[in-house]
This record gives sequence, C-alpha cells and structure tokens, in this order.
Amino acid sequence: MKRMDTINVIPFIDVMLVLLAIVLTTATFLAEGRLPIRLPKASAANPAEVTQRVEIAVGADGTYYLDAAPLGLEPLGERLAILDPQTAIALRVDAQARFEQFVAVVDILKARGLERVSILTRDR
Repeated sequence: MKRMDTINVIPFIDVMLVLLAIVLTTATFLAEGRLPIRLPKASAANPAEVTQRVEIAVGADGTYYLDAAPLGLEPLGERLAILDPQTAIALRVDAQARFEQFVAVVDILKARGLERVSILTRDR
C-alpha cells in the first residue's frame, strides 16, 4: 500500500475557483446597480464622490426611476420638490434613451433648485 505524505490540494483549488467566480459575479452586479441601464462612455470624467444621494435613472425604454422605483415624469417632479436643494443627485441615463428624456429630467432638477447633480458614465 502506498503511503500518503502530501496533501492533495486539487479539491481546495476547485473550491477557491468557485468562490472566486461567485465573488466576481456579485461584485459586477453591485457596481452596475440594480437597474439594467447601459451608461454611455466618457473619457474626461472624474469619479463621483461616494456620499448619501438620491439616484434618478432613465431606462432605454424611457422609464424614469427614483431610487430604483419606477415613476412617471410628473410624480418624479413631485417627489423631487420635497428634497433639500443641497441633496446630492446621481443621474444615470441609458445610452439608448432619447435625449429629450434626459433634458426633461435636467429641466425638473433645475426648476426645483437641485444643483448638486452628478451624471454617471462608464470608463472608456
């Protein structure tokens, strides 16, 4: 009978690779957000500060979201009217969304006096 002097590390490596795949998949979902919005590219963008903020998103189909809750344009304006003017706003607009939808959101923000707006993009 053959004597076992070494530890078999192949099962350990298999488990670690599975765990690595799970971590990388989860990290991808956390970085992109919960909504399926494909951000446009920007080459001269500065990273946004990580602070408490309100997130407004516009989907490719024209759906407006406030903190991942779908809303129409008028209810969005009503909900933004109660915010403090110093509230940080993160604006995510899908690259396939119509430009007029982006302008409509910016117009509402401007009318409500909300000026701390960050437009989120993805790196090249």
